[in-house]
Amino acid sequence: MNSMMKNLMTASLAAFLAAGCGRPSGSTGDTPEGADSLSGEITVVGSTTVQPVAEVLAGAFEALHPGCVITVQGGGSSVGVTSAGQGTADIGSVSRDISPDEFAEHPGLVVHTIARDGIAVVADPGIPVDGLTLDQIRGIFSGSVTSWSEVGGPDMPIVVVSREEGSGTRGAFEDLMLGEGVTMSSSAILQASNGAILTTVSGTPGAIGYLSFGYLDPAVKALSVDGVAPTPSNAANGSYSAVRPLNLVTGGDPDGLARAWIDFIYSADGQAIVVEQGYLSVS
Repeated sequence: MNSMMKNLMTASLAAFLAAGCGRPSGSTGDTPEGADSLSGEITVVGSTTVQPVAEVLAGAFEALHPGCVITVQGGGSSVGVTSAGQGTADIGSVSRDISPDEFAEHPGLVVHTIARDGIAVVADPGIPVDGLTLDQIRGIFSGSVTSWSEVGGPDMPIVVVSREEGSGTRGAFEDLMLGEGVTMSSSAILQASNGAILTTVSGTPGAIGYLSFGYLDPAVKALSVDGVAPTPSNAANGSYSAVRPLNLVTGGDPDGLARAWIDFIYSADGQAIVVEQGYLSVS
């Protein structure tokens, strides 16, 4: 075999392996046994609630497929919808339902629900209140209840801490707990992430806020709602009802690396990671 023919065969093999990078893991083909033809790079943008579990899922997938890079960024659920709809990111992450207006603006959106997540009301751990009724929660976060003494606590001002407009966690909290016609207090301290809510509530005397189950920490006190504790088991059995979907959205049916990663998330290994991170499996 002359050197020109060898060079042509080498180039053809390289092109074949590169073309195979879009096949999901586990697909069949002519790739030699033990070789991983899956490679490439995708970007995931959106919810700060989804971001930590997406980062862990991306890392686990990259360990299986060293030629793949999945970059996960925050920005908020609304940013996730827009990024996927406009094609500025391969995948958007959204910690709430997609609104009819968003579907109208981006009619090609495809939603992939990868987990379910509870939202817990959390307070300064120094406050001797272990639970609230839903009506009390609505009063506190709307600003009509301003002292802990009104809900069984000390004579101390309540400091309301909330997410900013556009946050999926805020949108879900307002839908699931505040309900129609109840608006967030204008005096609420607004924070840009679950992590910032955790830090602010844990470090501010008299503070109250709300967090994704995945962010619950002993630094804050998770309050029962109408006598039901905010735990994954109570969310799974339906007794704790403040539960929302965690979604990935794509601008059309995903393919290539995006399809392979989403398939991995739905696998037994992927859903085990979801549960380990404090969320509820969809399987």
